[in-house]
Amino acid sequence: MSKQIGVLRGVLTAAAAAAFIVTWSSGFIIPAFATVDVAPLTLLVWRFVPLAIVLLLIVRVSGAAKGVTRRDVRTQALIGLFAQFGYCAAVYGAVATGIATGTVALIDAVQPLIVAVLVGPILGLRVRGSQWAGLALGAVGVLLVVRSQFGSSAAPPIAYLLPATAMVCLIVGTFLQRRSAVRTGVLVTLAIHVTVTAVLLLAVSAATGSLVPPASASFLLAVVLTALFPTLAAYGLYWWLLRRVGITALQALLFLIAPATAIAGGILLGEPLTIVTFVGFALCGLGVAAVLRGEAKTRREQSALAA
Repeated sequence: MSKQIGVLRGVLTAAAAAAFIVTWSSGFIIPAFATVDVAPLTLLVWRFVPLAIVLLLIVRVSGAAKGVTRRDVRTQALIGLFAQFGYCAAVYGAVATGIATGTVALIDAVQPLIVAVLVGPILGLRVRGSQWAGLALGAVGVLLVVRSQFGSSAAPPIAYLLPATAMVCLIVGTFLQRRSAVRTGVLVTLAIHVTVTAVLLLAVSAATGSLVPPASASFLLAVVLTALFPTLAAYGLYWWLLRRVGITALQALLFLIAPATAIAGGILLGEPLTIVTFVGFALCGLGVAAVLRGEAKTRREQSALAA
């Protein structure tokens, strides 16, 4: 019976990881279409404000916030400030400047290496030699995947600070979450993060005159898609997988975001796909597999020690 439960758990985790990769990648692709005629800030504010209202109502009706303290809310609000507001604002700004989606994802994909360097001194976690090798292999794969996209953008050099800022914001939010004793459920976590982001975006968009949405069906569709996929699905799965598989394995999965984004960008936006791209895909897959094997071995050793 325990073996069957283990198999089901593994299948569920694998399915969640696949859904995470696809939906997170959509967060780069959708803005590339939606911000052509609309300010990124306008799309962002209308992506988050209605969703915040819906999530708060669901939390209220379901009683999911029972036992959540003011300290929990403050902590999650700080995490959301970085991991949701800072990350999304920087990514949308980067895409709106014309930086290729794969390039934005590439800079984002440096995150696993930075996190791997920091998990030891900050969280006291061990990263195995095989995991370091896997992370390095994945990094090479990511570089190959989007190498051809560099130089294809008319964006000014300073614009590349935006995806770097997005990466730093998500890293800070992730470490704040891991170091915190707060363990709110995914629904409450999402509600707090989305609400904080919505309030900040409302203030900024009102101050800059970007609040009024265009009266078009395409804008409404973009709002719905960005609320459902990059926010509810991808962002919710990020925090769920963080608890399920651990920080090192989750960061390794981020290596697959760049290839997934490159494929979607090639099909939907005409961004280049070459034989080098597919070699990069293979290296990313091998790198992730090495990290996940190392994580599984660590968990088995911890279970044996606990027994």
